[in-house]
Amino acid sequence: MESLELAELEDVFSNIHVGTPELPLWTKEGDLSQCPASYKVNSHQERRLLAIADHFRCQYTHFYPDRKPLLLCPVNECGVKKFVSTTLRSTLLPYSELYSWDSCASFVADCLSLELLEPPVDPPRYLFSPTLVLRSQRGTCFDFSTLLCSLLLGAGYNAYCVSGYAVKEMCLINQSRQECPLLVTEVKDAITEPKPQVNKYTVKPPRELKSHFEKRQEKKKQEEAQAALLKKQQEAQRLQEESEQPPPDPLLGLRVHCWVLVLSGSREVPENFFIDPLTGKSYSTADDSFVGIESIWNNHNYWVNMQDCSYGCADMVYDLENAMMWESVLYGSTSQALLISSAVKKEPELAILDDDEEDEAEEPKVFEMPRSWVSKITVSKQDMETRWPGGAKVTHYRKAKLERFSPYLLPDGLVTRLTTYKDLDCTEASVVKEWYQHRHDHLEERELSKATDVTTERFRPGRSFCLKSHRYLTLTAETEREMEFYGHVRANGLARRAELPGEMTETFQERDDFLYYRHIVFGRHVQVLGPGETPKLGNRPLQKVVERFHRNRSKPASEDVAERVFLLAEERIEVTYHLEDDRFIPASRSFIKPRKSTETQKAQDFTPDMVSGFQVDPFENPPKNLHLYEMLVVLMNEEEKVTLQIKDSEKEVRAILSSREQEESGIELHFSIYSTACAEKARRLREDMERLAEEERRWRQEKENDILAPFLVQLGNPETVSQAAAVQLRQDCLAYLKQRLIDKANLIQARFEKETQELQQKQQWYQQNQPNMTKEDEDEYLTYCSDTMFRIHVLKLHLSRHKDTAPQKYRALDEKLRRDPRLAPHLLY
Repeated sequence: MESLELAELEDVFSNIHVGTPELPLWTKEGDLSQCPASYKVNSHQERRLLAIADHFRCQYTHFYPDRKPLLLCPVNECGVKKFVSTTLRSTLLPYSELYSWDSCASFVADCLSLELLEPPVDPPRYLFSPTLVLRSQRGTCFDFSTLLCSLLLGAGYNAYCVSGYAVKEMCLINQSRQECPLLVTEVKDAITEPKPQVNKYTVKPPRELKSHFEKRQEKKKQEEAQAALLKKQQEAQRLQEESEQPPPDPLLGLRVHCWVLVLSGSREVPENFFIDPLTGKSYSTADDSFVGIESIWNNHNYWVNMQDCSYGCADMVYDLENAMMWESVLYGSTSQALLISSAVKKEPELAILDDDEEDEAEEPKVFEMPRSWVSKITVSKQDMETRWPGGAKVTHYRKAKLERFSPYLLPDGLVTRLTTYKDLDCTEASVVKEWYQHRHDHLEERELSKATDVTTERFRPGRSFCLKSHRYLTLTAETEREMEFYGHVRANGLARRAELPGEMTETFQERDDFLYYRHIVFGRHVQVLGPGETPKLGNRPLQKVVERFHRNRSKPASEDVAERVFLLAEERIEVTYHLEDDRFIPASRSFIKPRKSTETQKAQDFTPDMVSGFQVDPFENPPKNLHLYEMLVVLMNEEEKVTLQIKDSEKEVRAILSSREQEESGIELHFSIYSTACAEKARRLREDMERLAEEERRWRQEKENDILAPFLVQLGNPETVSQAAAVQLRQDCLAYLKQRLIDKANLIQARFEKETQELQQKQQWYQQNQPNMTKEDEDEYLTYCSDTMFRIHVLKLHLSRHKDTAPQKYRALDEKLRRDPRLAPHLLY
């Protein structure tokens, strides 16, 4: 009987399987065997903390059986249970851009990709270390919040992780109903025009004889029309908003989400606010996107929310020391110190106790939160530059798509692309806007309108011709375009140039001659083209040039030119002067240019009939003919200068378009010396240069050892050699060696004869001067003879050895040539 019961019991136990939950696949990509010991085992304090947390969980489920289970001790990547507060590692990264909450939130939102909770209504069973999350760049919303809270705590913020409930769009990072931040229109400062000074001597306009009743009736009709139009627009907007509203979420109020709470006080934070780690945006604590809160925690304690969240988080109070609102897991020293300090402030007389009372009032020891089991969080400079997982990230907004790329990821330097659409389904593109960095051509921004096919490019300072922006349809000259320049840098002060087919308008600033406007009208350039010829651009005839000038206060208004018009087709010049302060009609003159001399006619003389004009002051003496003639000569000279300047402008436009075509065909990036990409490129460049230098050294060494190299150069270094060329190369090489051997023998023979002749001359000199020589002279003579005889003997031996080895060298070279792979196939005989 007992055996049967044992067998039945064993059978029941065999059907019970208890195993460790399997980790997500993305956590298995890294090698977890290299994790520190704190990841794999719990210390004594951590085991005590787990016991306290388990006791707290039992009490919580007993008193609140209807509430969701708390996230207290999830499993880490090594399969070990860890208390959530010990997963936070307060870290201050060595990057100045991560010292504020917004930059930290943006970094976390950009660096990680979301893993959705499964199921979405329950907290996760796993909570991984921020080091693994950074390495894999993937995680749940709880992993996002843990990493962000660790960075905020290191930066000095009073930050907490919040476990609660949020709307579907926030849990899934669905921003398709939100406006893109880059589409926020910048309000341009309205340019207030100065009010014209009222002159009391001006002629008053005639009084308008209109009925006030009719005015009131007209105003009433306009107001009614505006009200009807406004009501119609509001109704259309309401209908559009209703159509854009997402369908009701069946899990509203049940979707689990984790975000970060920042309390006021530290780092000059004026008020409490939430941070969504998935997007990096901040929200008010009363925002409707956050439905409820279950618990919050930091690296010191864990608090459970005891407040009612039936109507959201708007009315919640974040006084963590109030045990009626927040129930803490640990009675930490931090909370106790705060309570004591508040009590001392209320009753200062109780703060002074004698020694006996202090002993009696000694505080009991409390359990303190163990230190974090997570290793130090580090972010490399390359990770800071790469930013997004894989170097790219795409975000969809309402009627917009935002694409962001890491610097140097794309060959054209593109870092951001914003595409706006006409419809909510994002099927028909409207405008494509792109931002660039590190471009050698200084291009920073490009905008393409799909409707008009107009492209607008903007450049940073430092580009050739000081080009600031370029708006065009095509990069063909003499078409519609608009260019803006950094006018304060250019020598001619050109700030803007607008071009239409047949017209060009230029705007200037800060010029010494006060010129600020020039408008050119071109005539048709008729060209006779042959078959297959293309029309040539440039050399368009000028018809009309209008120039306008600012007021020059150093001249009287009657002599200060306000506008001059060169009518080249009509051979006329019109000049309008500035308006005097007490006048309302400006002075003007019109000149007819004299006819120039031709082969058949002589030049026309200047006559007073060629000048006509209006003089404001009737009592002023009219100018003399000589003065008018000088004015005409000056204007004609100015016309020639203006013509040359216009031709230079046309050449400049063609040069800019040509350079833009070349730059777009071969885009070059400027690598910063402070970027890791530049360091990697410099390393590859150095390795390539070293490899090329080594190859060149080997090639030179091979060429130096190659006896055929000097002769192959004469033949153009062919890869293969014909039989005739091979025979000729062999003969040339042997003849060259033979000649060198003969030259060497002749050189040795010449030195031998020279030494012998000098010795004979020295002996004759000795015989002639022997009676008068001293002892020192005789010793010097003997030494010279001994040295000379030694050199003669050496030369004689060298010559004899050279005669013996020369035939051997000749035969060795012949044999080497016959074995050479380039000549061997042709020298088999």
